[in-house]
Amino acid sequence: MAIRFRPAAEADFNYVLDLSIRTMRAHLERIGRFDPARRRGRMRQHLDAGSLRVILRGGECLGCLGLYDHGERMELHSFFLEPRLQGRGVGAEIFAALCALHPGRCWWIEVLKESPARRFWERQGFVLVGELPFDWVMERAAEAS
Repeated sequence: MAIRFRPAAEADFNYVLDLSIRTMRAHLERIGRFDPARRRGRMRQHLDAGSLRVILRGGECLGCLGLYDHGERMELHSFFLEPRLQGRGVGAEIFAALCALHPGRCWWIEVLKESPARRFWERQGFVLVGELPFDWVMERAAEAS
């Protein structure tokens, strides 16, 4: 079954917030940055901006992600996959589906320094282009059509 994305609605807020906590809490705690109010605020900001998508395959919810379209560049954020699906190729499948929906675009993402996600994004063709106090800034060049 194909992966599809639908805009997150208000009814999805508790799910995306809970998923973000389940996937990020341990990494944020390791660096002393876990703050439930801050996490809620960030997810609320993205939901209200209309950038969050729920990831589905058939009737199963795989996770969520956020997208901001900056023309030639897509900013990806809040890519949270259900923990039971991690490490099984599902994330790569989801990113490939995103790329198919937005061909010829450059991709940009911030990755928490203490998260193992950097290795995942490197396997997807991203390279390190900058550093913030708590995040790596990574980019993937647009693929030629």
